[in-house]
Amino acid sequence: MPTLFTRIIDRELPGRFVWEDPVAVAFLTIAPLRPGHTLVVPRAEVDDWTTADPGLLAHCTDVAQAIGQGVKKAWDAPRAGLLIAGLEVPHLHIHVSPIWELGDLDVSDLPVEKDEAALDEVADRLRRALTELGYPQAVPPR
Repeated sequence: MPTLFTRIIDRELPGRFVWEDPVAVAFLTIAPLRPGHTLVVPRAEVDDWTTADPGLLAHCTDVAQAIGQGVKKAWDAPRAGLLIAGLEVPHLHIHVSPIWELGDLDVSDLPVEKDEAALDEVADRLRRALTELGYPQAVPPR
């Protein structure tokens, strides 16, 4: 049975994609820490990052680094936080978010963002930043 993330990648469920390449995608989470909170997800269903092929994991961290540059630029953040928890969905995913302090990485008990227009604006803002940073080939249209 496909994971929730595979269903998003396959467009069976909605997602606000900000990055797509043959190996991985990145889309906004619906329960963000802050605006810009993005999940980097390999297309392959890998449950645990510790069992991922090293090349796949390296590619995902490369994408996460680009997304991190994008969220820093788009929200003028001093840092981009990166977290691999792996408890919510059994499909490897890397959380990337603009952060100002360590507490900005607490992903427990986050409410779902219900404002669809706000999520669309966040995705557009991050896509613009990634394009300006030189990643237009991986930035999908809205």
